[in-house]
Amino acid sequence: MPLFFGDQHQEHDFIYADELGAMSADGLLTRLDLAFSRDQAEKVYVQTRMRENGRDLFAWLEEGGHLYVCGDATRMARDVDAALHEVIALHGGLTAEKAEAYVANLRREKRYQRDVY
Repeated sequence: MPLFFGDQHQEHDFIYADELGAMSADGLLTRLDLAFSRDQAEKVYVQTRMRENGRDLFAWLEEGGHLYVCGDATRMARDVDAALHEVIALHGGLTAEKAEAYVANLRREKRYQRDVY
């Protein structure tokens, strides 16, 4: 199972570092993509990592993968949703409308869920 994890600062905000490291070592996590937005001059977000790995992300969804988004509802959730639509359109060869339908189907199947606040 792949995981995208992000927050502002790795040193203070990577609250599950030990647990996620153990999951990676045990093979439960097959991939761990990290994004800490304030640790370098150019901000790197989860949606940045999603776009960078869009082909793989789309393949995981095509293989039945699930996407769970947790965190800030104001900006992060909206930006992650936009990146998801872009990845699906680009790597699925879909129009924006068909990408929207694809995402709607993920929601219907409960494969795209959000816990945002």
